[in-house]
Amino acid sequence: MINGFSSDFGRIERCGTGWHGSAASLVKRGGRQHHPDDLHMTLVFLGKVTEQQLPCVKSVADSVDVEGFSLALNRMGYWSRPRILWCGPETVPDALSDLVAELKQRLQTCGFEVERRTYKPHVTLLRKMRGGESGLLEPIIEWEAREFVLAVSGSGPDTPPRYRIIGRWPMEAMNPADSG
Repeated sequence: MINGFSSDFGRIERCGTGWHGSAASLVKRGGRQHHPDDLHMTLVFLGKVTEQQLPCVKSVADSVDVEGFSLALNRMGYWSRPRILWCGPETVPDALSDLVAELKQRLQTCGFEVERRTYKPHVTLLRKMRGGESGLLEPIIEWEAREFVLAVSGSGPDTPPRYRIIGRWPMEAMNPADSG
């Protein structure tokens, strides 16, 4: 089953250094950690993709022309439904919003019903939490998006790693004047 397009995070584990308490104490409150290789930021969730739809999905990814961007992960939060602890940006870069909007629009031609809710970029850190914390994340994690990926889920929820990348699309190099 293909989950959707994501931005791959190699350094995202550092979100844990900003928790107001150790990961172990949060896990004791019912949180289940992701395998480090599974930490990601979903751009568009596709659900199940048929073999017939896959070429169209890859063609959409091939056609997207986007410049890389920087993202500051500086917030921690908890959503009671679906009971997850997450980190994400306080401010969403226009380039990220544009990428998500373009993917959603083009994926409709492949027959997907894309989510209409406002995009809320986040990285799920723990699932099945009984309560969580919100606030600013220290230290801030500066991340440069250089590619987006298409990932497929594994056979079970606890199979580490759960996601397998089946396609990678590089973004154009960032303009040095835009990077800070």
